[in-house]
Amino acid sequence: MKKPTTLTDFILQEGRRHKEATGRFTLLMNYIQEAGKIIASHIKKAGLTDILGKSGRTNISGDEVQKLDEFSNQLIINTLLESGLVHALASEELEEPIYSKAGGEYTVFFDPLDGSSNIDININVGTIFSIYHKSSNVLQEGKKQVAAGYIIYGSSVMLVYTTGQGVHMFTLDPSMGSFLLSHRDIKIPDSGNIYSINEAYAKLYSKGLNDYLRSLKEGEKKYKLRYIGAMVADIHRTLLKGGIFIYPEDKKHPNGKLRLMYEVNPMSMLIEQAGGLSRSRKSNPMLIVPKEIHQRVPVALGSTEEVKNYLKFI
Repeated sequence: MKKPTTLTDFILQEGRRHKEATGRFTLLMNYIQEAGKIIASHIKKAGLTDILGKSGRTNISGDEVQKLDEFSNQLIINTLLESGLVHALASEELEEPIYSKAGGEYTVFFDPLDGSSNIDININVGTIFSIYHKSSNVLQEGKKQVAAGYIIYGSSVMLVYTTGQGVHMFTLDPSMGSFLLSHRDIKIPDSGNIYSINEAYAKLYSKGLNDYLRSLKEGEKKYKLRYIGAMVADIHRTLLKGGIFIYPEDKKHPNGKLRLMYEVNPMSMLIEQAGGLSRSRKSNPMLIVPKEIHQRVPVALGSTEEVKNYLKFI
């Protein structure tokens, strides 16, 4: 029987192809996956321990913070700072980045628990991460990402990541306590019949976007609407089954609601590495020069044909 490939084994194998590899990226990913395992364990016990519900405060973006948000955020901060590998950490839950005294070489942006309002009703949530080499300016364009990925906590726990050499998925085997390679070099279908958007806000959308949504419902091709309300879960489905995910600007939110550095850039890198497209209005969001740490942008990403069709309307 062939030995299963663990996440660590896989990254080491990939690193051997690059003479400049030092092994520090492998170590960083090990710390990220260990934090993910601990978060997954706490989520599995969410109905048995006092970690459900709101913490009573809002974060810098104005979102209500859940107790598990706070736990996950602090866990990742402590884990990565103790690694000695990071120069700076920036979280959706923090007003400003945290700088390490250890002098590490990586900057990590992360959303500790995307979709955390779904925890109380037992729907998938996830951790999103985006990794850069350190720079004099912590704000860098998404095209400079060293790696990007997410961990989705659902019926199984999966870690999906890319270093610019394809997208790979690893599933946590509870009996081994290891993430094992389950999907190598994922390719998103060129087209799909699932669209994901919060149509409850249709009255706030532009005429072009509403015309596009109408075309999906009235055209010959049969589309299905699927919207979970956790970007990780909606992107995970889109990555595997194709289709399009849209979080647009609207009359109340002229720049949309998703954060460029914590959500849009890492998911755009994943989708494009899988052969799909990502656009903010009509430009690649990974080319946007960020102006501030919690900058918001509208985004549409998914199957190439679906995104191109969307762009015709806007």
